[in-house]
Amino acid sequence: MHRLAHALSPATDPTPISARIVVNGVEGTCDPLGGLYLPETGTLVVSDLHLEKGSAFARRGMLLPPYDTLATLRVLEAAIARHDPKLVISLGDNFHDRVGSAVMPETFRHMIAAMAHGREWVWINGNHDPDGAFGLPGASMDELNHANLVFRHEPKRGEAIGEIAGHLHPAATVVRREKAVRRACFATDGARMLMPAFGVTTGGLDLRHRAMSGLFDRDKLVAHMLGRDRIYSVRFGNLIG
Repeated sequence: MHRLAHALSPATDPTPISARIVVNGVEGTCDPLGGLYLPETGTLVVSDLHLEKGSAFARRGMLLPPYDTLATLRVLEAAIARHDPKLVISLGDNFHDRVGSAVMPETFRHMIAAMAHGREWVWINGNHDPDGAFGLPGASMDELNHANLVFRHEPKRGEAIGEIAGHLHPAATVVRREKAVRRACFATDGARMLMPAFGVTTGGLDLRHRAMSGLFDRDKLVAHMLGRDRIYSVRFGNLIG
């Protein structure tokens, strides 16, 4: 929840320290709020919002705190205010299930419409929401090729040069001050990138998990870990797990 705290109190927080990266020759900035900003094209990329997760669980008889959509959208508002992008790309699992965008309250729909005003918006379809975003600004599609990069939800196995993907919710663990610290992270070896989950109640999968096998050149892999007001960049060989 440190991202939400930062989003709600930017005036009292120090200037955030981002990480500069290059994927397939395209420069970008990893923001501690969880978004990737590509300055050359004015593009903000986020992934795995999992909006309406609480309501999806409630429909199945499992109650979660009902703040997830509002909290995630507040963080997204802060990221958009910081970068003022021309284009926003949301990399799938935008909603936690297939009906999430249809049943989302009007208050949240108005928040998204305000964020999308005056800019392009692309919803990439995910495995949780394969039917696209219902009644919201922007276009829904399975993947987008744009500016020497390909944006999709699930990473392809094997070589996928220029791929920016989500789905696996990468996280990493490192020892700091004799304590193990685990954080969501951007993961890249310069050829492709996996995005952290942007949803505030969404968990993470360790970079050493077998699901990550074969996606990266581990000699070049760096985890850009999300802190409250900065990114901590750690080479894969220095992670624990």
